[in-house]
Amino acid sequence: MMPAIEEIVFWHWWVAAIVFVVIEVFAPGAIFLWLGVSAGVVGALLLVLPAMTWQIQMLVFAALSVSAIVGWRVFQKANPAATDQPSLNRRGEQYIGRTLTLDQPIVNGQGKIRVDDTTWKVEGDDMPAGTRVTVIGVDSVVLKIAPVAPSGA
Repeated sequence: MMPAIEEIVFWHWWVAAIVFVVIEVFAPGAIFLWLGVSAGVVGALLLVLPAMTWQIQMLVFAALSVSAIVGWRVFQKANPAATDQPSLNRRGEQYIGRTLTLDQPIVNGQGKIRVDDTTWKVEGDDMPAGTRVTVIGVDSVVLKIAPVAPSGA
């Protein structure tokens, strides 16, 4: 039988902390991890202050949980993980610096180009089909291109 909410003791919070951490293993995202840490802290506080009411316990848990999650998000944004492939999920950025040949002319500053197995919208100066171009930037799903300077120039 489950204890009444007024009978919550420190080890209940520690069990909740373990459950949250186990859930985090199966549902990564660092949300349940911080809920588990918060539950563990509330359990430690309850061990030290056994007269703490369940209402205060819940308030402390909620405040710690929200603070920990927001703090982690802020920390992550300020300190992104180092990677050897920074443009892995930004496919357009992977093409910057690549030299390609226009299949179709660019008219009124817009056109299309085939890159590997994908057709991309491009923006740049008007150019005829067959012109060698370099990708100089990306704006959302549009590649910014410039003509390749002749090698004799």
